[in-house]
Amino acid sequence: MKYLASGVILMALSHTAAAIAPSPFWPSCDISVQHAIRANNGSSDSDPLLSHISLRVNVIQADAGTARKAGKLSESQTEMIWHHADRIRADAAHYARELGFLSAAERTSFDRELDEVAGRLCARILQPVRG
Repeated sequence: MKYLASGVILMALSHTAAAIAPSPFWPSCDISVQHAIRANNGSSDSDPLLSHISLRVNVIQADAGTARKAGKLSESQTEMIWHHADRIRADAAHYARELGFLSAAERTSFDRELDEVAGRLCARILQPVRG
């Protein structure tokens, strides 16, 4: 039963992220591009899957900061998104340290969490301006 509930929650979260239209101005909102990020940027991480997670967190945090400056997020909303993404990066790094690498299954799990964070961010910043 616990697994069924987890599956339903994960499906709902992935549906939320997928429902957000991609935006060239907000890289976090294009989930398919975010999933394709590769660590070929000369990163100091020797684990490419961990680098992938770190790069995704950087993109989400950059978009959150830009959205804050643009007045689309409050300071508390920005901090919540920033810290949630940072916690995911820390969890991935901790897991990789303990195991010696980040497995593909764990990368997928962390990607789902980042999809949820990006979905919340994008739902807020892409909503139409009400006048």
